[in-house]
Parts: sequence; C-alpha cells; structure tokens
Amino acid sequence: MSLEALRADITTLFVDAIVNAANTTLLGGGGVDGAIHRAAGPALLAACRALGGAMTGEAKITPGFRLPARFVIHTPGPVWRGGAHGEADLLAACYRNSLALAVKSGCRTVAFPCISTGVYGYPPEAAARVAARETRAFLKSGATLERVIFCCFSDEDLALYDALLAEPGA
Repeated sequence: MSLEALRADITTLFVDAIVNAANTTLLGGGGVDGAIHRAAGPALLAACRALGGAMTGEAKITPGFRLPARFVIHTPGPVWRGGAHGEADLLAACYRNSLALAVKSGCRTVAFPCISTGVYGYPPEAAARVAARETRAFLKSGATLERVIFCCFSDEDLALYDALLAEPGA
C-alpha cells in the first residue's frame, strides 16, 4: 500500500479514479472541478446531471470519459466558515465516502485533490491534516487500495502533504 503526495495536474493521472472537489450540483464549476469537466468532455456533464447532485460530504461516481482515469468520484467539500460549523467532520466524510466508493467500484488506485482549499476557503494545513488522518484510518481498516495519491496543485500544498506523510505512523 502506497500513500504519497505529488504535484501534478490531476486530469493527467493514470489511476483508476480521480476525486473531483465538486459543488453540490455536480454540474461543474471553477478550479479542479472545471478542469476535470473540461478534460473529461461533455459526456461527464450529462452523467452528472443524471446523479441529481450530492450533499456536502457525499460521494458519487461517473465514468472518466476522456480522462486517463477510469472513474471520477465527485464529492462536494465544505465551505470554510471559521471551523466551528462542522467543517472538519464534513471534510472527513468526503475522504471516507470517496475511498469507500472507490473500493466498492473495484478501484485499486485513487488520486485526491486538496478538497475545499480553493474558493471554499478551507485552510490548507488543516485540510491536509484531515485528509491524511482519514485516509490512513481508512487504509488501516483493511481496504484493498494499492495506491492513494494526494495530488497537489502548488509547491506549498505539496510541502504540507510531504511533511504530514513523513510523520510517525505514516
């Protein structure tokens, strides 16, 4: 089992599933969501329309269409409102539910973006801690995943994940 961080464009990764930091409509948006929709092509939007949206913390899956990834797992992350409104629990649910859906769908490799840290304003270090904690806990539960990637857009985010993954227990 491999848990790693890398700086890359998530739409170029050859993995079973990439996770989309979606909005609750699942119909595309800015940031990584927009990039995934553009790279996958119009069939992704049609597939997402059929899903009827998702609540914050839920995860739903579609084919990857024109992406190298077989699947896209869509999970709406929480909007940061200061940290006292259940944001950490909702973000944790994004990771748990996405990982569970990946396993249920037969995935062995999955890549996550930095969920909620863009326009949703979640502090990157706090978000990375939730991501690493929840992913480690899920993998320790006997999950059949072979490789989980934290795909970072910036050098700063990559440094956060590299430091967290180097901590004892990693």
